[in-house]
Amino acid sequence: MEEHISIAVDGPAGAGKSTVARAVAKRLGLLYVDTGAMYRTVAWLAVRFGVKATDENGLVRLLDEYPVEFRRDATEGTLAVFFQGRDITPELRSPDVSAIVSPLSVHPRVRERLTSIQRDLRKNTGVVMDGRDIGTVVMPDADVKVFLTASLNERARRRAEEFALKGHTVEESEIRDSMAERDERDSSRDIAPLRPAMDAHILDSTGKSIDEVVAQILNWVRECAK
Repeated sequence: MEEHISIAVDGPAGAGKSTVARAVAKRLGLLYVDTGAMYRTVAWLAVRFGVKATDENGLVRLLDEYPVEFRRDATEGTLAVFFQGRDITPELRSPDVSAIVSPLSVHPRVRERLTSIQRDLRKNTGVVMDGRDIGTVVMPDADVKVFLTASLNERARRRAEEFALKGHTVEESEIRDSMAERDERDSSRDIAPLRPAMDAHILDSTGKSIDEVVAQILNWVRECAK
């Protein structure tokens, strides 16, 4: 069953979704889909072409005029984002891109476009997909649903370390304030708000290692496969 299983991992920014979901996918030999990277791709296009995050028509037009390609890495089982033949994946987590991801993600037409792509990616293959509405909207029929969270301080610390590794210096307090605002915006939006699916496993990663979190999710997968 594992080769065709679908696993949804949702949660707020900095909870460790991408790291954990990627590790679970690798352990199980499944495709890993980071849906946040897709919204970041739209943000990257907006920054590049000077389109405001509030301009829904402009953002949709970017997707029409400048199509991006999501390529599967056969070795890693992950998706890389290509624009005009160039891999832009490393650029998607820069501070200027991060600053507008949440505001642009509220637009219904942007979400519809990306949700359609996400659903297509899971066809005929097992997948671990992470985001904010995977278990509730994108894959409500997922075999295993996990809502991964952590304390605000822990999440801000992790994101500051992530920025530092990429050569960006951002104050942890600034990140914490930004995350708190995003938590409120994501959980209160009308379209696909951030919330656990009714049948999701809630997992707080505060103080836990990546291995511990991954092991717990793998246990739930094994229970599902029985």
